[in-house]
Order: sequence, then C-alpha cells, then structure tokens
Amino acid sequence: MRKVSFAVKGEYITLGQLLKALDIVSTGGQAKMLIKGGNVKVNGEVDVRRGRKLRPGDTVQVDDLLIELVAEGEV
Repeated sequence: MRKVSFAVKGEYITLGQLLKALDIVSTGGQAKMLIKGGNVKVNGEVDVRRGRKLRPGDTVQVDDLLIELVAEGEV
C-alpha cells in the first residue's frame, strides 16, 4: 500500500476536495461517483459523504493509496 501525507490548510478539507486536490479525480461528479460507490474509507470505515470534513489526524484510503492528513507545516 502506498502512503502519502496531505497538509490541511485551515481547519478542515472536505472529502471531495481532497480527492480533487490529489488528482485522484478531476471533477466533483467523479468524486461523488467514487465516494457513493463505497470505494473510499475514512479512518478505516467506508464513508459515502462527499462533504465529510477531514481534519489533521484523519486517514483516507482509496484502493491501494493511504492518505494521512497532517496540519499545515508538518509535512
């Protein structure tokens, strides 16, 4: 499994925004389909909410990619 860190600017980033920021998807519609399809786990559990607020300390898994969210300046 590949691991990457992502620096959260501000208090949080939504799940859909994260997927777009990392170029996993290119549009909000693609993010919605990926998330609603049950292909994304947040902190180890499937989450189907595109607007889910992610904060430093959270993890997101998409296929074989594990994303660890950290506070800006910790990367």
